[in-house]
Amino acid sequence: MKFERIKSEGLAHLSYFIGSEDEAIVIDPRRDCQVYVDLARREGINIKYIFETHRNEDYVIGSLELKKLTDAEIYHGQGVDFKYENYLSEGQDFSFGSMRLNALHTPGHTDESMSYTLTDLDTGKEPVMVFTGDALFVGDVGRTDLYGPEEAPRLAANLYDSIFNKILPLGDGVILCPAHGAGSVCGGAIAKRDYSTLGLERLQNPVLQKTDKAEFIRFKLEEQLEFPPYFKKMEQYNLQGPPLLQGLPFPKLLLPEEFRAEMEKGAVVLDTRMPHSFGGVHIRNSYSIWLGGIPSFAGWVIPFNKPILLVLEEKEQLETAVRYLIRLGYDNIVGFLNGGIAAWYMKTLPVDGFSFISVHDLKNKLEKNEEMTLLDVRKKKEWDEGHIQGAKHIYVGELEGNLGKVPKESKVIVYCDSSRRSGVAASILKKHGYNSVYNVLGSMAAWKNAGYNVVK
Repeated sequence: MKFERIKSEGLAHLSYFIGSEDEAIVIDPRRDCQVYVDLARREGINIKYIFETHRNEDYVIGSLELKKLTDAEIYHGQGVDFKYENYLSEGQDFSFGSMRLNALHTPGHTDESMSYTLTDLDTGKEPVMVFTGDALFVGDVGRTDLYGPEEAPRLAANLYDSIFNKILPLGDGVILCPAHGAGSVCGGAIAKRDYSTLGLERLQNPVLQKTDKAEFIRFKLEEQLEFPPYFKKMEQYNLQGPPLLQGLPFPKLLLPEEFRAEMEKGAVVLDTRMPHSFGGVHIRNSYSIWLGGIPSFAGWVIPFNKPILLVLEEKEQLETAVRYLIRLGYDNIVGFLNGGIAAWYMKTLPVDGFSFISVHDLKNKLEKNEEMTLLDVRKKKEWDEGHIQGAKHIYVGELEGNLGKVPKESKVIVYCDSSRRSGVAASILKKHGYNSVYNVLGSMAAWKNAGYNVVK
């Protein structure tokens, strides 16, 4: 058996390539899917089937893209009106090489959610792996809030039944292969450990200790997770089938004057440098999302209906930025700035910036009761675990829709856990005309390291 687990950083998306003899399958392929074709070519085998665990909401699925390259058949569960390829049913078997894949309907995260068991017929008739999609993760289970609060109790009950009555009975020795790892927005507390078995999860997964169904449902209903607006776009794409890329977009290298011309035509500027670089100087009205933060935060702030321009720390980062964006459905990446930010300000084109403040200076200002708006842009769970007294809480992803809660005439001091998310927030404030904006260096991590108090 040939087995490859492909991890897409940022989104923490996991997809799988499994080959046997001269045939292979792919489960939940990403959109930039050449990696699976390269694996098949390396092994000298053909990709026969593509399986989706559910209509993904956090990234664009690559099934149609991969089918165009391989002519493999696509299968997904019943429960939503997919506009492409084939439905499958509970118990349906597929053979490739000496392997057998069996479909399990495991609703709860979504109604059409499927899991797949893998059996190696050369060694026995019992499953050796299960691909659980967003039903069961390492250390966590899938979210059940995607259909809204009215449907959440039903979905939570279905997820309980799927996990305890279908997945766990497969056997403690079965290897768990979920669709996401730590950092994904599809779970509340996915463990950083990448590998597990059903037996380990049964013993160690905190959610699976809630064996009483009512307790499990109650826990899921009390869970508070962010719902990025781009989820709706992903659901639309993954229901209808996304536009075919036929290769990665190739943004143009633009001189400052060309870059500015694209801005004047309505393009959005995304600056992928680190917050301290962006704060020092940046193109006026641009968004700051550091390179590694694109998968998590672009979907909150970057519109889908406008072209995108990139400002990079190094031009070698272009491919990574493009891959991150197209996985979220941002295909219209028109160009990047030749020479970076230095080329821009050397042409004396409009720039902006914001200031940084140390935690010591912030504490001093608070003790003097200086007039300010102290803004905490972390997740609500982080806020509830401890924040700086006197702060106002607005999650960074929701800031642009809640600017009315932040006085424009006030000095605004923003913090998160490490200065990165607060850098995103500071760029949003500057873009919307806030003139006195400060980012707290080291943010909450530095505040705690200094020994300063937090409140709950």
